[in-house]
Amino acid sequence: MKTLLTGLLAAVVLSAGGTAAADTKIGFVNTERILKEAPISIQAQKKLEKEFSGRELALQKLAKQAQDLQAQLDRNGASMPETERHAKEQTLANLNRELQRQSREFREDLNLRRNEELSLIQEKARQAILNIAKQGKYDLIVEQAVYVNPKDDITNQVLRALGAPVAGN
Repeated sequence: MKTLLTGLLAAVVLSAGGTAAADTKIGFVNTERILKEAPISIQAQKKLEKEFSGRELALQKLAKQAQDLQAQLDRNGASMPETERHAKEQTLANLNRELQRQSREFREDLNLRRNEELSLIQEKARQAILNIAKQGKYDLIVEQAVYVNPKDDITNQVLRALGAPVAGN
């Protein structure tokens, strides 16, 4: 998508005549800033942290159990009776498997939810960009560029449209 926009921008600039190119109004949006600074982004991050903090703590607790058991085996394993050492090694192996399983599920669930929230943020940001483009009579809005003149950067306008307190622009 970004490559398409860059190509489209090049085509517009190259195909436009001298006066048409001067009349072309181009804007730029820094999507990284939108994702970091927009209130909807900040709220989504807090929502995800709250939603997944319990599971993260449970994973940390499980990891601590495995770490403590490994330390106990390292310290006393040689002097333990064979059956006790074997039982603790088996328990450690089970803990590690469970930790890996729960960690994988946690990452998958977190990524899925993060992508859902990101999709909502992107849709709201895209709508704000479209509104600004129409109101400002922009011919083209790009999201990635090698160089951007600050006067063409409409990121602050988008952030304001999304409810962020932004000074200037």
